[in-house]
Amino acid sequence: MNRKSSTALLFVSALSFAAVAWATQAISLPFGAWTRASNEPILSSQGSTWESAGTFNPAVILHNGKIVMLYRAQDAAGTSRLGYAESADGIHFTRRSEPVLSPEAEYEKDGGVEDPRLQKFGDTFYLTYTGYNTIVPAKIDGKYWMYWLGTAADNTDQMGLSYSSDLIHWTEATKTPVLPRRPGKFDSRVVEPGPPPILTEQGIVLIYNGADDHLVYRTGVAIFDSHNPLKVLYRSDAPIFSPGKEWEKVGQVPNVVFVEGMVPQKDRWLFYYGGADKYIGIAEADAR
Repeated sequence: MNRKSSTALLFVSALSFAAVAWATQAISLPFGAWTRASNEPILSSQGSTWESAGTFNPAVILHNGKIVMLYRAQDAAGTSRLGYAESADGIHFTRRSEPVLSPEAEYEKDGGVEDPRLQKFGDTFYLTYTGYNTIVPAKIDGKYWMYWLGTAADNTDQMGLSYSSDLIHWTEATKTPVLPRRPGKFDSRVVEPGPPPILTEQGIVLIYNGADDHLVYRTGVAIFDSHNPLKVLYRSDAPIFSPGKEWEKVGQVPNVVFVEGMVPQKDRWLFYYGGADKYIGIAEADAR
């Protein structure tokens, strides 16, 4: 996939897989098995201008009784902008005719603005993009915490962690990946944060996007200690969601489901993802 990163990770952490395996026996997830809420994309490219090549990788949030979506839209030249759409039922969306964020800064002009993540603190909405970051939705130990993607010298992508007191200035919490790649598994090449985590009694539940050596993107889940965001309590051994539909397998980048948005709705969770870097899909799971 077309990935960028602002931070390089040069080492692999010595994660104790035995300890993680032991912890899984005492941990349950806040959602059940995933299924597609729609067998077809809920948003696709349209027109001949700013969203003509693809619409994918959405962020979502609940606001005034509606689900608001910001999504990555790409034109024929490969430049990305952010589009806006909203929905009352979470599946049928109405979108605006113009982008809500377009490349303006010098660092945005090469490829545009990509892959939004959206979070609300107090009365303020915070948007991260291009750097592929996820912010934990509450302070822990008096700090804000953010999981992010870093690219190592061997061109593998792994997950790091930083903290901040003001949501603007960030300090790296560790010099090694907080969630490293795992050779031979579905996340052997890429380990990238997905939607903002869920804070539960079990810990910080983080859905992430993993890619193998063939760059097939699937969905994984990890749980971190709610008092220590560095400590991994659980990590899925197998993916919980994978490319299955033709439009998830064929597109600008083949064989990709890339989850970035998630909202609770009554007795279920809704998960929004990009399919093959061209479409937006939706999955659902029972709430637990």
